[in-house]
Amino acid sequence: MGLGEEKRRKKEKFIEVLIPTSLFEKIKERIKGTGFSSVSGYVTYVLREVLSEEEEGKEFSKEDEEKIKARLRALGYID
Repeated sequence: MGLGEEKRRKKEKFIEVLIPTSLFEKIKERIKGTGFSSVSGYVTYVLREVLSEEEEGKEFSKEDEEKIKARLRALGYID
């Protein structure tokens, strides 16, 4: 956990979200060798990215939409 993440954790309240163990393990493997120090940090990053794109009111091209869906499928969020 980086210094910035540690400061943010002290300021924000958190709630648990349950995910299947198999998904957790896939994410754990995916973040090896990256800057992510935890599955929670990675999942938070991905969700913030998806939500920020949505909040911007940005129109997605069909290609962008398919890329997002592929990412969510790879993470096990959609079938």
